[in-house]
Amino acid sequence: MTEYLTDSREKTVGIKIIAKNKRASYDYFLEEKFEAGLVLVGTEVKSLRLGKVSLAEAHISMDRDGEMWIHNMTIPQFEFGNIHNHQENRKRKLLLHRKEIHKVYHNQKTKSLTLIPTMIYFKNSRIKLEFALARGKKKYDKRQVEAKRDAEKKIRKANYDD
Repeated sequence: MTEYLTDSREKTVGIKIIAKNKRASYDYFLEEKFEAGLVLVGTEVKSLRLGKVSLAEAHISMDRDGEMWIHNMTIPQFEFGNIHNHQENRKRKLLLHRKEIHKVYHNQKTKSLTLIPTMIYFKNSRIKLEFALARGKKKYDKRQVEAKRDAEKKIRKANYDD
């Protein structure tokens, strides 16, 4: 799926979505979203071009040096790679400006939020990761959201039989 968006300079920006984390919006309230680049090796990029990635178990953390890392993002080994193929579950560094890292860190600590990856995509031939500051949902929250969604669906269909 390729989407074309325009930015402030009226230049067409091509975004090709590689994978979305659908469980993120089900398990968490997504507060604020950010975009970061990724440090990858060549065979990881080739695997991503084939659309092979899993964000299901991934999470983001910060270390003492103020760097952000993504853990448990599974990029399978490139099938035509040689002995220098990458490890599937290695931690990968996120590229953000220092001010953005401080903003994320401050919001995460003051509001007790979690960093969850929501989507990975190509943007102008560069691989970007969208992540969100998220608050975990309780079971009753999930039921309320599901009931609200069902009510909206019934209203759209104009089906009041139930």
